[in-house]
Parts: sequence; C-alpha cells; structure tokens
Amino acid sequence: MTAPLARQFADGFGMSPALVVRAPGRVNLIGEHTDYNDGFVLPAAISVESRVVAAPRGDGVIRVMACDFGGATAQWPLDATYAADPAHGWADYIRAMTAAMSARGHALTGADLAVSGTVPQGAGLSSSASLMVGIGTALAALSGLAIAPADIALMAQAGECDHVGVRCGIMDQLASACGVRDHALMIDCRSRAVRPVALPKGVEILIVHSGVARGLVEGAYNDRRAQCEAAAAAVGVSALRDADMAMLEGARLDAVTLARARHVVTENARVLAAAEALAAGDLVAMGALMAASHASMRDDFRITVPAIDALVTELQALIGLEGGARMTGGGFGGAVVALCPADSADAVLAGLTYRKPDGSPPLVLRETACDGAGLVMS
Repeated sequence: MTAPLARQFADGFGMSPALVVRAPGRVNLIGEHTDYNDGFVLPAAISVESRVVAAPRGDGVIRVMACDFGGATAQWPLDATYAADPAHGWADYIRAMTAAMSARGHALTGADLAVSGTVPQGAGLSSSASLMVGIGTALAALSGLAIAPADIALMAQAGECDHVGVRCGIMDQLASACGVRDHALMIDCRSRAVRPVALPKGVEILIVHSGVARGLVEGAYNDRRAQCEAAAAAVGVSALRDADMAMLEGARLDAVTLARARHVVTENARVLAAAEALAAGDLVAMGALMAASHASMRDDFRITVPAIDALVTELQALIGLEGGARMTGGGFGGAVVALCPADSADAVLAGLTYRKPDGSPPLVLRETACDGAGLVMS
C-alpha cells in the first residue's frame, strides 16, 4: 500500500513525503461494552490498517487527502475550534484528533497528510480508532514529540467522545496503539494497564463480516452506555466494574436495566477467564466462553441482529468444541470473530454457507495478531 499512497501524496501535494505510519485495526476476542464500564477486554491488533503519509508544513495548517475517496481534500488551521464539516465528513475523525492533541497542549506542526486504509468500515474492527491513532502517531513524529502510544490512544478516545459524538471506551485505541505480535492484549480499562497474552500456537483468527453495516453514532450505543451508568448509580458504585450479581439483584432495577448490567458483570468475569484459557492453550474453554458472551450480547444487552446470530451459530457448529465464535464490536451488525486450530480453518471456511443480505458471500479475513502503530521503515 505504501508505494501507491506515496505516489498519490507526491502527485497531490507536489513533494515527497517525510514519513509513513501504519496503525492497525483490532478485533476484540471477548469483552464487549465492558470498556466504558471500567472493566476488562481482550482484543488483538490485526493486519488490516490505516496508513498515513505525511510531510510538515510551516503555516500551522492541516491539509488532508483521502486516497480512498478519489483524492478528496480538506484543510483547516490547527488553532481552529473543532467543527464537523458536512462537505468533508470523512475528515471529521482527523479534525477531532488534531483538536484533541492541541487541547492536551501538544505543539503540533502543520502537515500535509494522505490517508488510506484496509480496515473494512462498519465491521466493528475499529477503522476510526485506527485512523485517529495513525494521525496522532504521524503528527507526533513530524512535530518531534515523544508521546507514549498509550497517550496517543487516550487523545484518540477523547477526540471521538468529545467531538465526533461516540462515547466510546479506550479499548479500540489502546489495541491499535499498543498491539503485540502473536499476542492478545488483556486491558484493564480503569487503570489502562495492558498485559500481552500469548495466543496458543497454531490458532487462527477468522473474521467474517455479516454484511450488515453498523452506525454507532446513529445506533443505540450511547443508549446502552446511559443504561449502564444508570445501573451503576442505582447500585451505588462508580462503574459496573465494581458490581456483582448480588448487588444488582438487590437494587430493584427495572428488567431492562438489570439485563444490561448483568451482561457487563458476567462479561467481565468471562474476560478474566478467557485470558487464563488462552494462556493455557485451552481452546475448548475459550470456545465455551465465546459462546456465553454471544448469548449474553443477544439476550441481555440486545445488540445482535438475526444475520449475526445465524452466522455465529453456523461457525460454532463448523468449528466444534475446539474454539468458538461470537459477534465482535459494538453491535447492531458488523463482524463475527472465531478462533480455531489453523489446520481446520480451511475446512471451516469451505463449509460456510452464510450469505450477506444481498446474497453474496461474506468478506473473510484470516488473521494473526500484529504489532501496534508505528513508523513504516521501508
């Protein structure tokens, strides 16, 4: 991807780029809607990614070219207050990242940026977090700033929450910024501690896109977060991370709020167990935890859709006991993640009969865990 992107940069801006950055997407193996509840998640960075080609400017202006949108361009001064631009909506996440970095007090140089990506949008694989982490990594390097990857992740989260309007947790950004090859990341979303967990030898990550696109801002994501906050307040804790089932059952919550909170409490326990299962190479235990996670998202959190449920059921049957499948991402469409032995992945995919709503075969990604964002050296 780098050579064509660099050529587009040179053609569009009339100069050679100074640097290239890659920032991976992520797949969450287990732990959905626990991150903004100060809980636990277990994602992995994957090979689909955003790339940012960049060169500095001396006038304090950010100029961006979207190579995946026909070379469309947008620009704004770094000292401008963030405002969504309906004429260039694709640039809103980039504007949000520059605003978040400036708000944190970082003295950024102006920049010419060309961006492109391979993260499927609407799949629940964090295309927006990947883009923002890539932009932050590129601008830090251009500006001569030594910013820790976790801090870039925090600014990307702030930009998405404060400006774009998705009240997301920190998982997506930390996974993109801090990924470790061949490892999942056990993330404590309260302390933001990140612990790599080695994936079992010979395991393959399969990601199958349902073909049902997601829209977190327009969807019910923010509603679910509000329900979780209401449950925490009723129980008397700062976040559902601190609640248990006895506390929930004693709080006289209405049925809907109780169900939402039950998902978070039980999902946190599943994440902790899943990290132990992966570390022990126990795909049978991991598969059972993935199945329970999907059932909880379907029945208690109500964020799956019939197409996703059908896809998960078929993948679970094809994989059998050694591994499993579940919806991944914020919900209301998107992708399914599966784990299985690499030597059985061909047979699993050959047996898959699921078709997208338009009747075409689904997009399938065969992945291993990769490193987090950084400069591309060649």
